[in-house]
Amino acid sequence: MTLFTDIEALLYAVSRVFLAPVMLLIAAALAYALVMLGAFIVEAWQRRRGARPQALLDHARQGGDAPVLASDDLELWIMQRLEWLRIVSRTAPMLGLIATMIPMGPALLALGSNDGAAVGRNMVAAFSSVILALLAASICFFILTVRRRWLLQDLRALERQRGGPA
Repeated sequence: MTLFTDIEALLYAVSRVFLAPVMLLIAAALAYALVMLGAFIVEAWQRRRGARPQALLDHARQGGDAPVLASDDLELWIMQRLEWLRIVSRTAPMLGLIATMIPMGPALLALGSNDGAAVGRNMVAAFSSVILALLAASICFFILTVRRRWLLQDLRALERQRGGPA
């Protein structure tokens, strides 16, 4: 039974090591989401005014006046442009789950020893982490969805402009 107890203690110690890096990643994901939200609001305002951002067209031209890149290359560029939004929207909930589960062990131990303050401290860390991670994921997913549509609309307009498939 001591081998099993030693393995449990080792796993607990290793999991506690990951709490701080996971919380830092959640903070970074939230900061990224807020920065992207600001950029998204500016782009939405520009599009509403009729002044479309020309990033896709500029990339298609690659320094010249006429678009030179094929649609496949532009679709790849669109995917690359949206990649970090997709990564954050998919990984932030997982990080939130990790940051929730790690403090649950000490909270349950504190509950067993009737230490209400320790339970509260651990639960606050657990739930605030998952809330912020889900917030970051939600913001990034919303931006990803709308920006993908915008970029595909721009690609379609570019293809129509050069007489390609409609």
